[in-house]
Amino acid sequence: MSDLTAIIAGRGALPAHLARVMAARGLPFLVAEIEGAGMVPEEGWEVVPFALERLALLFDLFHDRGVTRVVLAGAMTRPRLEPERIDPKTAILLPRILPALGQGDDAALRAVIALIEEEGLCVIGAETVAPDLLPDAGVLTATRPCAADEADTARAAAIVSALGAADVGQGAVVAQGLCLSVETLPGTDAMLDWVAEIAGACRPDPDGPGGVFYKAAKPGQERRVDLPVIGPTTVEAAHRAGLAGIAIEAGGVMVLDPVRTCARADALGMFLWVRAP
Repeated sequence: MSDLTAIIAGRGALPAHLARVMAARGLPFLVAEIEGAGMVPEEGWEVVPFALERLALLFDLFHDRGVTRVVLAGAMTRPRLEPERIDPKTAILLPRILPALGQGDDAALRAVIALIEEEGLCVIGAETVAPDLLPDAGVLTATRPCAADEADTARAAAIVSALGAADVGQGAVVAQGLCLSVETLPGTDAMLDWVAEIAGACRPDPDGPGGVFYKAAKPGQERRVDLPVIGPTTVEAAHRAGLAGIAIEAGGVMVLDPVRTCARADALGMFLWVRAP
């Protein structure tokens, strides 16, 4: 079989979603799952595990199988390399990857993309496979943000823009004008869990606006990979944190399973706002 798309799968639900979309459309694909990602494949999927220490061998497999396109999906944990596992061909590539791994996520991903493209493979964004992942601007729920929510969102957007310029994070929580937390390497779930623990003590008015979780792409980031993703579990986590709703950057954040995500937000009385930049 030729002209395959390879899904390089990290953690989370996005890789499986893309695989389901491609399977439903009859498009040939294989899944290259980074070790430890924990993907549960469905019947008929070809899943090939790989480790960064053997990246060159993965490229060889792609060429042998006729892969022409690659989509990177899911969270990628920075690996702790095991030198004894590195094959000679990958050893030639690692000096180009290792310096980038010590920088921000965007720098690391740009280095990986450059290697993939040098192999003659086309890197595409997840939204190319599943365009419905990027919703149009507007409020997607019955509950709408109030004036205080809009002000908190504007404050959070400014914070995320500053964080993103430093290649640090893609999200922030603001309540009553105060930043309760920002997203760093542990990710969105860890941030919202922490807010859930401390939120009550941090809000000046316990009975005032609950606050907003805002998420956006980093300014100037490579948008074919690492676009932020939210879904039903994000809504649940934001609710546990006592927040009034979630706002995301239009065109910069993917919504996984949008029907279920919006339905869960509606059930919890929360808003989901796709905010134009």
